[in-house]
Amino acid sequence: MTRRLLLSYLSLAALVLVCLEIPLGFVYSRSERQRVVSAAKDEAESVAAYASLSLSTGRAERDLPRRVVRCAERIGGQVVIVDASGALLATSHPRASVMSSNLASRPGIAAALRGTSTVDVRTSTIGGVEYLSVAGPVMRDARLQGAVWLTLPTRTVHERVHHVWLLLALGGLGVLTAVAVVGFAIACWAGRPIRELERATHELAEGGRARPVTMTKGPPEVRRLAAAFNRTAARLAHLLAAQRAFAGEASHQLKTPLAALRLRLENLEPNVSDRGIGSLTAAVTETDRLARMVEGLLAMARLEEDSATPAPVDVGAVCAERHRTWLPLFEQQRVSLVLFAGSVGPVLAVPGGVEQIVDNLLSNALRASPPDSTVAIELRLHVPARRALRDARPAWVDLHITDEGPGMTSEQRARAFDRFWRAPGAPKGGTGLGLSLVHRLAHASGGEASLHASAAGGLDAVVRLPSAEPPREAHGPGVERPGQRRRGRGCRRCAPDLLPHGRLSGTPSDGH
Repeated sequence: MTRRLLLSYLSLAALVLVCLEIPLGFVYSRSERQRVVSAAKDEAESVAAYASLSLSTGRAERDLPRRVVRCAERIGGQVVIVDASGALLATSHPRASVMSSNLASRPGIAAALRGTSTVDVRTSTIGGVEYLSVAGPVMRDARLQGAVWLTLPTRTVHERVHHVWLLLALGGLGVLTAVAVVGFAIACWAGRPIRELERATHELAEGGRARPVTMTKGPPEVRRLAAAFNRTAARLAHLLAAQRAFAGEASHQLKTPLAALRLRLENLEPNVSDRGIGSLTAAVTETDRLARMVEGLLAMARLEEDSATPAPVDVGAVCAERHRTWLPLFEQQRVSLVLFAGSVGPVLAVPGGVEQIVDNLLSNALRASPPDSTVAIELRLHVPARRALRDARPAWVDLHITDEGPGMTSEQRARAFDRFWRAPGAPKGGTGLGLSLVHRLAHASGGEASLHASAAGGLDAVVRLPSAEPPREAHGPGVERPGQRRRGRGCRRCAPDLLPHGRLSGTPSDGH
């Protein structure tokens, strides 16, 4: 805003200066030329009157040479006086005999010998100098006695005109400098409230608590805008706090009744007949699903409330640890779980975010995978092509979890990250919150999550996280360059050996 205000002030000042100084310069140039011509005419008339008096008294040979020399010195040019026949009477500068004999043929002198005064601007054939020529007749009692011819170079006039243009330019530059200084001060004063509002808006957009903007100075419109922003920020903070409090309190309050309900249902099992066992089992399953849904809501409420800053996380170590944790459960369901984690380096993620992402995606993949199929965890380092030496575009790490289940259509993949949405025909037990939590964790870490069709016919869940290391040019395991893609299970079989089996150390979280 400051720059635009300053440019507007300078543009307006420059426009005013151009509209004033250019006409002023042309007017001065025309008046200066007219002044020089008038002065030359006056000199010619003065010399002609003196020459007429000298010729009448017979002192022309003695007085005219001194007179023309002084006149030439005064005007900075040349003065020539001829008689009625065109013969040279006096000159301020010596001339060759040829020039003297041809004086009467010159247009200005010839017109003066006919009794007409002339003013002409010509360019000499020798040297190309432009000069002003003034010729006038020497009259005595209406009788022609001769002619006076004055020539002076116009260089002096041009120098004066150029000097005036230079003064006008320097004056305009000084005015623009003063306008720039004053305009910058005014622009800073007018833009200070806007910068305060911008700072507060950025704090609010980044998830921080926006402090009220106090505006006691500045334009009235900006003060009204600041008041409206303060009311909006306060209302938004109140609504977010109420939403977080409701989600957290509701989740906490529901956990105890759900646990009691499940315990009561389990205690009813000995007293239920064989015909009611199916209904009791379904009720326990739905109770477990509701408990997992409450856990998912509580995790989302904590994520929105914390707004943690992303920090470096060893994604390879996290994937290896979650692989060991989930491997026994996958083997129990007769599903192979393989890990391809090359040297991709650390990523930037919220604390605990990568663990929750992997758990939710593995839970979804296990739920959708048929027996004797494979679920793959793969890490790829995506290094963008550098176009210049100082190209600082960041690298990314893609976390792929691929299954061989039924997959999803493109419309279903577009809606899969919505809360509580479940695909038609999805296995029972899901809550519809797993992928939504993955999506929010990826965005909170500065990345993104997406679903793609797998080459094996299932689903390829991709979570892209920013790398915590600068871009590197070397190719290595797990490094994917632009234009390079891995294909299907054939590439997976070429990966390093599987990590050793581990013992189930925790309860996997629920997925989609």
